This record gives sequence, structure tokens and C-alpha cells, in this order.
Amino acid sequence: MTPPDDERPLTGGRLDHGSANDADGTRVVRAGLPTEEPYEPPLPGPVFAAHYHLPGEVEDVPYAYGRDANPTWTRLERAIAELEVPGDPDTEVVVFSSGMGAISAVLLSLTRPGRTVVLPSDGYNLLAALRERLENNGVQVRTAPTGGDAQLAELDGASLLWLETPSNPGLDVCDIRRLADAAHERGALVAVDNTLATPLGQRPLLLGADLSVASGTKALTGHGDVLLGYVATRDAELAATVRAWRKTVGAIPGPMEAWLAHRSLATLEVRTQRQAGNALAVAEALRARPEVSDVRHPGLPGDPAHPLASRQMSRYGCVVSFTLPDRAHAERFLARLRLVGEATSFGGVRSTAERRGRWGGDRVPEGFVRLSAGIEDSADLVRDLRRALDEAAPSPAP
Repeated sequence: MTPPDDERPLTGGRLDHGSANDADGTRVVRAGLPTEEPYEPPLPGPVFAAHYHLPGEVEDVPYAYGRDANPTWTRLERAIAELEVPGDPDTEVVVFSSGMGAISAVLLSLTRPGRTVVLPSDGYNLLAALRERLENNGVQVRTAPTGGDAQLAELDGASLLWLETPSNPGLDVCDIRRLADAAHERGALVAVDNTLATPLGQRPLLLGADLSVASGTKALTGHGDVLLGYVATRDAELAATVRAWRKTVGAIPGPMEAWLAHRSLATLEVRTQRQAGNALAVAEALRARPEVSDVRHPGLPGDPAHPLASRQMSRYGCVVSFTLPDRAHAERFLARLRLVGEATSFGGVRSTAERRGRWGGDRVPEGFVRLSAGIEDSADLVRDLRRALDEAAPSPAP
């Protein structure tokens, strides 16, 4: 049995769990830090260790081998736990080498042949590969869209419900509380992919979910330089199951990546606030363009997801999706942007966009664009988009 994080020896002293009354902007800059010690750094550097001095018996030791635990992970896991459920020292987080490592850990460790899983049909495109693997393992998989809480109709007999809200890349939203209550009535666990919202925008565990899962590669770390994932839960048994999966498959983060992620958390509140504001400005500007259709952003008044998102989320994320007339039009637009890089992923401090159909896994039109708003000046970003749209317009026929 692994001792609780606050009982593990850490360079720089015991962890400070903070106060449940702290605002998010205060919490993120202190989350997971050890208590202050004279002449020690606020956030101790990464611990590089494949093994530890290990005298005597090994049962209940805090650190034995580098695949099991690392003090740098401990701090990061505690920090994320403080954001997922503020003020609750019993919330546990297990960090992984990537978001897919975290997603796979939940879907593959909590299912077995003969069980039924309900997935979103419009979720992250690698869910399709996981669906195939689950079915090859004898697990029945049902799917339904995120919007309209359509997964409700597939819950009878299910053991696990997987939600993704807002969905990627379509940005539909489902009612976590409603779906979690219905799933629990039927004896099913509920996991929520919270990547797009981050724990500052939405707290699935406080809305009834059993597990909150995310790719920390995106907005959580926010600088486009770290691959990371995590699973958060208030259930010790679930945490132990997921942690054992991580140990078995070796999907562990490097200590430098974990340290970079923890360092980046301090700016999470200001980054996500600025990104959400920029995303809304971009969505409003795009909606005014005649060549742009199907503009989606949960914070946009009039968006189909807005009424529910405004009740469930405290901020609406950095992603905007929209459709240009065709593939060529979208590619001309992307090539003419100056402040928006053409790249996959989202949540970084620099704005990015891509024609999502180039990957072939999403059910989107050829001219569908997913844009991630960064922290640039809002007026500059909107000006760049408008100019690129003007320049991307087809040349008039001779």
C-alpha cells in the first residue's frame, strides 16, 4: 500500500494543501508546493532517479523504484488534486506520460470481457482506435453523440460511461450531473475527459463523475513543450487500479516533464482567462463573416451548447471551430495567417489552427477548422484573422 502524498518524504518539507477558501488565481500559484523552508527553492527541482536507497523491508516504503513513484510526480499530483477538488486531501491524481496514456489506463483497466462501455461518437479521434481494442478484448462498445445527452439512451447494462465535454473538435456539451446520476442508478462508473475545460473551467468530480481525465499536454501546461496526462478520482480503490496499470505498462512521465508541468500551473488561471476571452472575440468576429459557417464556441451567446455550458462551466475554453466553403479555401486561409501557427493540439500560449479533416478521423467537412486562441492581444488576433479571410477569398472569374 502506498502512503498518502502528505506522508511521503519530500525535499523541501511537507506539502501545503492550501485552503478551500482560496480563489483559483491564488490556488494555482501555490498548488502542490512544499511548506516554505529557509534557503530552499519554492518548487524544488526535478528528482532524477531510477532507484532509491532501499534498506530493509520494502512494504509501505514511499519510494522504491523509478517506475513506481517519484517525488517530482508527487508534488505535481498533489497540485492537480488541489485544482480538481479544492481543499480535499483525499482526492488522488495519477500522472501519465501522455493524455492517451491516461485515457487508455481508465478504459483498459476498468473493463473486462463481457462488460459494456458507452463512448461519445464525436469524441477525440483516437477513441476509435481504443474502441477497436476494447472490442477485440471482448468488451461491448456503444456510442452516441455528446449533444443532447444522447448517451443516456445507451446506459442500460453498461459498466462505464465515458463523457467528453466540451467535445473535440465539435464543441458540443453534455450535462455531467444528469448523466452521472443516471449512470450511477444503473451501476456504471463515469469518467469525463476534461481536457478542453481544465479543472479551472469545469470540475467533473464535483458534478458527480467518478474520474476526471485529461491531457495535460494542452491548456494545463500550455506551452506546447510537454506531453502529459492524468487521472483524478476521490475513490482510493479506483486510484489504486489506475496506478497499478501505470506501473504495469510503464506509462510514466519523466521527472523533467513533471517539473515543467508543475512550473506551468502557476499561470494557468491567467492563461485560461485570457484564452477564453480571445476565443470569444474570435468567435464573434468569425460569425460576422459571410464565408464562414457553423461557428462553435460554448461561450458564444446563441451557441447550442451555451445554456448548459453557462451552468456547468466557469470559463469556456480556448477552442473555436468553424467551417469554410471547401478544403482549398481553408488551406488558403491557414497559409495567410501571421499570428496563428498551423499546428495540431490546442491550449498553448500561441494561437494555432488546423484543417481538422486532414487527419481523416473526425466526421467534419473538408473546410472545417479548429482554432486554439492563445494569449496574444485580442485586437491583433482578430485583425489577423480578418485579413487572412480577406486574402483567402477566391479570385473573381475573368
